Amino acid sequence: MSTSTTSAPPPGTQDPPSKIRRSPAHPVTARRGWRRALRRDWQLYSLAVLPLLFFLVFRYLPMIGNVIAFRRFEPGGSILGEQWVGLRYVRMFLTDPTFWQVFRNTLWLGGLTLLFCFPIPIVLALLLNEVRRRSLKRFVQSVSYLPHFLSIVIVAGITMQMLATDGPVNHVLDWLGHDPVRFIQEPGWFRTIYVGSEIWQTAGWGTILYLAALTTIDEDLYEAARIDGASRWRQIWHVTLPGIRPTMITLLILNIGTFMAVGFEKVLLLYNPLTYPTADVVSTYLYRAGVESNSFSYAAAIGLFEAIIGLVLVTGANQLSRRTVGTSLW
Repeated sequence: MSTSTTSAPPPGTQDPPSKIRRSPAHPVTARRGWRRALRRDWQLYSLAVLPLLFFLVFRYLPMIGNVIAFRRFEPGGSILGEQWVGLRYVRMFLTDPTFWQVFRNTLWLGGLTLLFCFPIPIVLALLLNEVRRRSLKRFVQSVSYLPHFLSIVIVAGITMQMLATDGPVNHVLDWLGHDPVRFIQEPGWFRTIYVGSEIWQTAGWGTILYLAALTTIDEDLYEAARIDGASRWRQIWHVTLPGIRPTMITLLILNIGTFMAVGFEKVLLLYNPLTYPTADVVSTYLYRAGVESNSFSYAAAIGLFEAIIGLVLVTGANQLSRRTVGTSLW
């Protein structure tokens, strides 16, 4: 009976593990694998065609038009402008006091919207998560979601009717012995009206993502917290909030990215010449300068400046989030 043995190679002839070379996947093999996956799941890939076309037509192709920020554009002429003028229009809006007024208004409205409209859906989601009666929970969800499905025109109309001089709010003030307040005509009330309408319209819909994130938290963590004697508030602070932190950070970065893009439609519907000092924002100023006054190159320069600020904000927020809490979009 003989046993076969494999002789080991002499010492020094083996490559150390750290020096073993692994050949990367061949590009042809990678392409074949991608084509095979495309043939197998073409129905799923076809769902991405319309969204890609949307972004291509309405997001990326219009970027070519930013060139008129540096060229003189005349209606009826070349779509890319008639004559190169360099930074002329940039210097124009940087020295325009009206632009800096609407810029400050944009910062005010964007900051107030972020300050109030971002945390309220989180609080509402936490409150709904504590409701144990399913019927009551569904009723509150339905009532809070409903304003999201109303068009901005209807929301603005309801707001103006409620706050009109002869509207329900002034009727209540009259019943309490106060004089009627012209909310829509007073510049000092516009920011409160805008932020309040934004909270009413978006708070309920914003809870959907947080409620979905709450369902992913392991129930064993709550059980361990209860065994350790943690109260309900302690469980929310140490278990619930850390569990939905990635969702919170992602939405915060997205909201910061749209910080400068304050709701154009709602501001346009709610403001009037009397409230321009506090209501006029960059987007509405662009509309008047570009569409109504036909200063398309001037408006394009301001829009490009606004887009650069938004890019800097979202990039900075992403980097800060990555370094502080370890969660980021990319």
